[in-house]
Amino acid sequence: MTAVILHMLRRSTGAILGWGLSLALLGFYLMQFYDTLADQRAMIEQLISQYPPELMAFFGGGENAFSPQGYLSMEFFSIIPVVIGIYAILSGCSLLLGDEEAGILDLLLAHPISRSRFFLGRVAAIATALAVILGIVWIAFIGGVAVSEELNLSALELLRPFIALFALLFLFQSLSLFLSMILPSRSMAALVSGLLLVGSYFINALAGFDETVKKVSAYLPMKYYQSGYAVDGLNSDWLLRLFGAGLFFVALTWALFLRRDIRVSGEGSWRLPAWPRLRVQGRKST
Repeated sequence: MTAVILHMLRRSTGAILGWGLSLALLGFYLMQFYDTLADQRAMIEQLISQYPPELMAFFGGGENAFSPQGYLSMEFFSIIPVVIGIYAILSGCSLLLGDEEAGILDLLLAHPISRSRFFLGRVAAIATALAVILGIVWIAFIGGVAVSEELNLSALELLRPFIALFALLFLFQSLSLFLSMILPSRSMAALVSGLLLVGSYFINALAGFDETVKKVSAYLPMKYYQSGYAVDGLNSDWLLRLFGAGLFFVALTWALFLRRDIRVSGEGSWRLPAWPRLRVQGRKST
């Protein structure tokens, strides 16, 4: 299984460096921008007060924008699940279906390794790749805080929001993997997973303004994401829910994969029952 993990990590090197370094540069800049924000606090507070609360809800609220927790939420952790969620979803739905549609999954499974070891090794690899990306960004945040004059956060305090983010992304990664087993194609699994991610984000943002939406948001994963406010401490109950749901989808996918008939190549299709042919009998001539 170690060989499977290392092979998948080598295949993911480009994605890890691309996503990790890009977001790391953004994070390093945002940590230094906090000093500028603090210097112009009165003007920015007046500006924020002019925006409707419905709009600010999509950026973490904005009411505590000048606290470290509020700033991290508004500038980074509120929107980043949708951004890096793209990687999480694509890596999940491509984990098995990418090679199956390319016509090489059956060849890989012909090697002397059980399906279980193959599956678990690959799941461990994409989860590790996701953790490495977030780890690169976390290191950049530490560097940004070190040169900032206003932010006084320890490495552990900065780590907590990334743990909450990883739990949420792992759930959507596992969900997209599960959908790839029950939907005809990788592209359809990515589409449905993406809609669920974006829908959960919008519904959770609007939950504070509508009681009906608030009831719906309680069943969506974004509700249990702490964003930058995890700096003050992680909610263990919320973390267990996110990780538990992610592992649940992994277990379901594992069971489906063990019984799956591997396609030779290409996308699948819906297996709809054929319509019965109606036979019209003509009149017999007399």
